[in-house]
Amino acid sequence: MDSMIRQFYEVPGRIITLKSDEFLFREGEFAKYFYLVRSGQIFITKYTSNGRVLSLRLATRGSIIGELPIYEENPIYIFNAVAQSESEVYAIEFPILHSYLEKKPLLAVSLLKIFGIHMRKQHSKFRDLILYGKKGALYSTLIRLSNSYGKEVDGGILINVPLTNQELANYSATARESLNRMLSELRRAEIIENRGNLIFIKNIDYLRQEIECENCGKEICNIE
Repeated sequence: MDSMIRQFYEVPGRIITLKSDEFLFREGEFAKYFYLVRSGQIFITKYTSNGRVLSLRLATRGSIIGELPIYEENPIYIFNAVAQSESEVYAIEFPILHSYLEKKPLLAVSLLKIFGIHMRKQHSKFRDLILYGKKGALYSTLIRLSNSYGKEVDGGILINVPLTNQELANYSATARESLNRMLSELRRAEIIENRGNLIFIKNIDYLRQEIECENCGKEICNIE
């Protein structure tokens, strides 16, 4: 994946820096750029009509964002991209990227492969939500976070990135009150525990069994 991403830095673009909580783009805005994340963390979110937030990805170094409308006649962004921390992205204008994809077939093939990986990630997330409901969505989110940011310590996995309960609820497509109850149940069952503002997973096998984890590998089963 990294080697495929690196090819896009050969395409002329510009660097954009973002402060924490600054939007890179908002849903409904005219789409002009294809972005590569150079540093930091950027939430990809969707707002519902009743004001709830659904977090789809946490894009980090090596992620691409803003790619979906690349060949639309009137491209608009269908998601929001907001920096969780100070971040830096490499921005390539769509027409410039188009010309390079036409001249360099290997670059186009790399983009197709990246799109394919993204589709598999989203399908697996929807599988967990549809088949196993709110608990499945939370358990899946915790597993994906462990694959992206987990550190093995004390016989368990420490998710080494701070997330609020509201942010976890946004990933799990559920209300914060429901998420709080589910987290409390997991703590009482000694499946997880809090270590400061981080989550420590004591029994990840339980989470995997509950959603009949397909062991699709960290390339697919991650939060990015």
